[in-house]
Amino acid sequence: MIDYSKNNEPLDLSYLREMTGDSTEFIIEMIDVFKEQTPLYITELQQALNAKDWARVSSCAHKIKPTFAYLGREDAKDHMQMIEQGARETNVDEAAVTSACEEVISFTEILYGQLDKAKVELSK
Repeated sequence: MIDYSKNNEPLDLSYLREMTGDSTEFIIEMIDVFKEQTPLYITELQQALNAKDWARVSSCAHKIKPTFAYLGREDAKDHMQMIEQGARETNVDEAAVTSACEEVISFTEILYGQLDKAKVELSK
């Protein structure tokens, strides 16, 4: 489940800081890559969901999952894990997986706003 209370908080970029040796320039670059790649992944997820291609839904969730952790949103990473596993089950609970996917699709717009704010702070 996505923790909506975190949507109004600054992102915890400690993982990226550690990974990049606290390189502001590289962190900003990683944010930009996320904002470029994620819409492609989300589109692929939506297409798989519309086609009820559960194996592909699971694969898309697997691809997206770690990027949320890099940005300090473990809650969203765990949500993607739930989608990945739910779509992989023999008897997929289509309504639950669809609802979870729709939630994460809406959430990414909020995350983009958080990323924009993080970039402004990092650029100071």
